[in-house]
Amino acid sequence: MLTLYAHPFSSYSQKVLTALYENGTPFQWKLLESPDCPAWKELAAMWPVQRFPVLVDEGRVVLEATGIIEYLHVHHRGPVPLIPDDADDALDVRTMDRFFDNYISTPQQKVVFNAIRPEPDRDPYGVAEARAMLETAYAWLDGVMRGREWAAGDRFSLADCGAGPFLFYADWTHRIDARFEHVLAYRARLLARRAFARAVDEARPYRSFFPLGAPDRD
Repeated sequence: MLTLYAHPFSSYSQKVLTALYENGTPFQWKLLESPDCPAWKELAAMWPVQRFPVLVDEGRVVLEATGIIEYLHVHHRGPVPLIPDDADDALDVRTMDRFFDNYISTPQQKVVFNAIRPEPDRDPYGVAEARAMLETAYAWLDGVMRGREWAAGDRFSLADCGAGPFLFYADWTHRIDARFEHVLAYRARLLARRAFARAVDEARPYRSFFPLGAPDRD
């Protein structure tokens, strides 16, 4: 049985959960409730960086959300192929996956982590840069999604597994303006996708954890 060390409110955990739920892949949860819980101590022993999610498969430790989904595609492939067999199509999927990681998730998390810091250690300049990056990313994505159903075309993929949680929290952090109608429509399609909707529902009890205050929607 696959074992996943994760937390349901974590966006990168939700990225992997979406992939697992999309294909109905069985796995065992190791819920990372706090740094003092047994699961966290197990995580720290095998991965000192203590970032998650982490997947364990018969003793093999697989790191990073994208790496985990790539691993699942190779070793536990389900009925929904999240990475195309065609090399060019797969490149498109991986390119969009990197876009969501680097230009949606990274600036979004920069704003959130800044809010957690003590007031003297906060970085308003960095937050302004992050918000500007989100605006630029929203604008670019709006053009891309004008003629697409999913991130890399007509099929749900690895890229959409990340887009779901990253756009979900990005809109909470730096609201997606109404002029980006194609991004908003895409976000709505992601929320309606059964696999991601399940991950969102499982995270509902933890919404009070959101440092900026979770909006009363979604």
